[in-house]
Amino acid sequence: MMTDTPAVTVGVDFGTLSGRALVVAVEDGRELGSAVHEYTHGVVDRALPGGIDLPPDWALQIPQDWRDVLRFAVPRALAAAGVRSAQVIGIAIDFTACTVLPTTWDGTPLSELAAFATRAHAYPKLWRHHAAQPEADLIVERAEESGQSWLGRYGGRISSEWQYAKALQVLREDPQVYAAADRWIEAADWIVWQLTGAENRNLCTAGYKGIHQDGHYPDTGYLASLHPDFADFTGKVDHPLSPLGAAAGKLTAVAAELTGLREGTVVAVGNVDAHVTSAAAQALDPGHMLAIMGTSTCHIMNSDVLAEVPGMCGVVRDGVVPGLWGYEAGQSGVGDILAWAVRAATPYEYAAEARRLGITTHELLTDKAAAQPVGGHGLLALDWHSGNRSVLVDHHLSGLLVGLTLDTRPEDIYRALIEATAFGTRTIVEAFTSAGVPVTDFTAAGGLLKNRFLMQIYSDVLNRPVNVLTSEQGPALGAAIHAAVAAGAYPDIHAASAAMGRLERRTYTPDAARAVAYDRLYAEYRTLHDHFGRGGNSVMHRLRALRAQR
Repeated sequence: MMTDTPAVTVGVDFGTLSGRALVVAVEDGRELGSAVHEYTHGVVDRALPGGIDLPPDWALQIPQDWRDVLRFAVPRALAAAGVRSAQVIGIAIDFTACTVLPTTWDGTPLSELAAFATRAHAYPKLWRHHAAQPEADLIVERAEESGQSWLGRYGGRISSEWQYAKALQVLREDPQVYAAADRWIEAADWIVWQLTGAENRNLCTAGYKGIHQDGHYPDTGYLASLHPDFADFTGKVDHPLSPLGAAAGKLTAVAAELTGLREGTVVAVGNVDAHVTSAAAQALDPGHMLAIMGTSTCHIMNSDVLAEVPGMCGVVRDGVVPGLWGYEAGQSGVGDILAWAVRAATPYEYAAEARRLGITTHELLTDKAAAQPVGGHGLLALDWHSGNRSVLVDHHLSGLLVGLTLDTRPEDIYRALIEATAFGTRTIVEAFTSAGVPVTDFTAAGGLLKNRFLMQIYSDVLNRPVNVLTSEQGPALGAAIHAAVAAGAYPDIHAASAAMGRLERRTYTPDAARAVAYDRLYAEYRTLHDHFGRGGNSVMHRLRALRAQR
C-alpha cells in the first residue's frame, strides 16, 4: 500500500482538557506526527465566562474550544508529520461522553446566542457534570414502576452523566432553554456536523448514552411520566443512526479551510473516546476487556452473548464493533483522585523535594509508596471522589479513607488511593464474570500507563496478566483506524485494527505473595463498598444534601 506519497488518516481526540490530532500511516499504523491544543476555558465548573457562579457538581464546556482544536491542532499535526493534505484520505473524531449540548436546527449551540449566553443550561454539559442525579434517580424509579425492558441493558441504573438525565435537568430548571433546544446532540456528532455540514448520529453514543435499544428510544408515555413536557424529547435526538467505521460525509469547503485539509476528504462517523480505543488496542475479540485509564477509567469489552450485568454502563449491539455485543463499565475518578492527593494531601516540603530531584510530585509519591509492603500503610480507601459509575451507579457517593493516624504520610494516602482504584476495577471484572460474561484478557491504555508501579498494583490486585496499548495516543489512533475503514482502505474495523493497532501482551504479571495479601485487603474494601454504597449507611448522601443547602 505504501507509495512515494503514502496514504494517511487523521484521528482527532477531544478530551476533558484538550484535543489532540494524530497523523497515522494507513499501511501499518505508524504515528507520523501529532499536536495538542489546550482548551482555553478548560472545564467550566465554578462560573460561566461572564462570571455567573455555578452550583456544585456542574461541569460545562465552551464549543469554540472544540473548534479551535480543528483550527490549530490538525494543521500542526500535519506539519509535524511532514505530510501534505493530498495524502490524507480520511479524518475521524472521538469525544468524551456523555458530553452533550443543546443547539438550534442548524447546529448553532444555544450558548452562542446572545439571548442565552448567561444561561448555564445553554452550555454543553461535560461527561462529569453530575448535578442531574435527582433526574437520574427519577428515570430509574419510573422505569422500574412501568417495567421498561431497556433498564436491564444498563445494569438496572441510568447515570446522571447521560443524555436523558441531563436533558431532564434542563427542562426542570430552565424550561426556556429546553424549549429553544431544537436538537440535543452528543459533542462527537456535533463536531462531525461542523466538518460535513450535515447532522449525523452514531450508533455508539445513542446506545450507551441515549437509551436507544432494539431500534427504539423510550416511548412518549414513559417520558411524560418523568415530566409532561418531556414527552417530546425524542424529537430532539431522533435521527438515523450510522454504523461505526462508516463514512458520515465529506469535508466541506469551510471545514477544509479551518483544518487545512482538502475539501471532499472522507469524514468518518463519530465515536466515543473509550470505545474507539478498542481498535487501537486490538481488543475487539469477545472476552477481551480494555481499561482506558486517565482522569477516569472506562472499561470496554465485546461478547457474542447478551447478559444483564448489574451496574454496567450499558450493552449495545454493534456498539463497539459490528457483529458483537459491546459492554461498557467505568470508574468516574482515577487519575483525578491521584491529582487530588497531590493537590490537597501533599505538604510543601514534598513539592520542594520533587523539584530538587527534578521529578514530579506524582513521581516522588510513587517512589516513596513503592517501598512499602502491601498493607504497610494501614489504610483503606473508597475511590468515590467523583461518585461511583460502576457497579453502584451513584454519583452522590463520595470518597472515604479509613485508618488514618498521626503517623500517616502523604505516600501512604497516595498508595491507598491507587489500591482503591484497582479494587474498583476488580469489582467490575467480578461483576461481569458473575453475570456470565467472563473476562479472558485484560488490557490497559491511557495516560496512567506511565506509572509502572500503579500498573503492577493492578496486576497484583486483579491477579492476572495485564497487557498494554503501546501507543500513548490510543483514542486518536483508534479514530484514525476508523477513518481508514471509512475511506475504504480496509474492509472492516477488525482488519484495520490488526494492521494498525498496537498491543503488547503480558507487560505486567502478578506477584503471587502480593496477590494473596491484596485478596485480604480487597475483602475489607468490599465490606466498606457494600456498607456505604448499598444502603448500610447513607451518610454520604446526607452530607451531600447538607452541602447543597449552603
